Amino acid sequence: MQKILPQCRCLIAAFFAACAAALFAEDVDVTPTVADGIAWYDAQNWPVENKAWNDTARYFARLPGRAEGVVTGSVWNLSQHSAGELVRFRTNAPAIRLKYRLLNAQLDFPHMPATGVSGLDLYALDKNDSDSGTWKWAACTQPKSQEDNVELIGGMDPVMRDYMLYLPLYNGVDALQIGVPEGAEFHAVLPRTDRPILYYGTSIAHGGCASRPGNAYTAMLSRRLDIPVLNLGFSGSAQMEPELAELFAELDPVLFVLDASPNMGPDLINARAAHFVQILRDKHPDTPILLVADRIYSNSWIIPWKAESNRANEAAVRGVYDQFIAAGDKNIYFLTAENLIGDDIDKDSTMDSSHLNDLGMYRMTDSLERVIRPILGK
Repeated sequence: MQKILPQCRCLIAAFFAACAAALFAEDVDVTPTVADGIAWYDAQNWPVENKAWNDTARYFARLPGRAEGVVTGSVWNLSQHSAGELVRFRTNAPAIRLKYRLLNAQLDFPHMPATGVSGLDLYALDKNDSDSGTWKWAACTQPKSQEDNVELIGGMDPVMRDYMLYLPLYNGVDALQIGVPEGAEFHAVLPRTDRPILYYGTSIAHGGCASRPGNAYTAMLSRRLDIPVLNLGFSGSAQMEPELAELFAELDPVLFVLDASPNMGPDLINARAAHFVQILRDKHPDTPILLVADRIYSNSWIIPWKAESNRANEAAVRGVYDQFIAAGDKNIYFLTAENLIGDDIDKDSTMDSSHLNDLGMYRMTDSLERVIRPILGK
């Protein structure tokens, strides 16, 4: 297999001992609080999937508390968003309620709906399709306030199903309870123990601008490959600081994906990227590393500076790749920008020429899947 792949040509070893033993079980008993005929299960009573560190200052945050003051202030603040994290459970309830409190009062952005910024997105496993089943979308909250108690879905047949509840992309979660009618069975399901993909990137990886959390390409990729994916996208703030590489190097992913160039530019890429990769390589000599080129602005065909920016960023990332290949690294890969979000980049994959809409997220997932499957031997 060529290193410059034609499309464009690790759970965590650092998981702390306090919860490691529990992760070998499939589910865990949790005791509800019952009120007005609803049994409420606190989602902080069992581990969250796609959460890389357990020593977070807030339960649903993405970086450890000790990272505050080490990473930039922007990265720290954005790490309090719950992007990519999900809660697993199993129930035969005909209806599911959520009682939650979000970190931030701002529920949406001018270019991204509240369902994507602050929504909680439910998927259910349909076992009618195959022996292993297929994860299918079921419901998403439509946030209207920072704190709410809502029926997420109702009217279902009361049969036992597995569920995944994706947490908000651009908001944090301070409290979350899942409610089912009193008497319904409910089992908290623990995260998968597979070594994850670590995906480091910009606002696009963070989730901008998916219409709901399950449509972020990191989430789609996880469902397609049936492997956890750590969403470590930091909107406007992915600039390959060595302190962040040191944190990532604590983990044991099956693959590092580095997709930061849209936030950097060629000078910063040249100054930082090789050192960032080397920090990872020193701790993980054999773990594959995939470098992703800058996505192409969808209106670059008519705005020359955007086309030049894309070309310069891609050339800088390719230079880092070439440097490691020349040094004999056999586990580094490069994904170029060509067709990254489709071959009709002048049409429908973005909402502002930069951030991906749902179609762009789908196409980005296609591109990543084609490259990552052979890297992982899937």
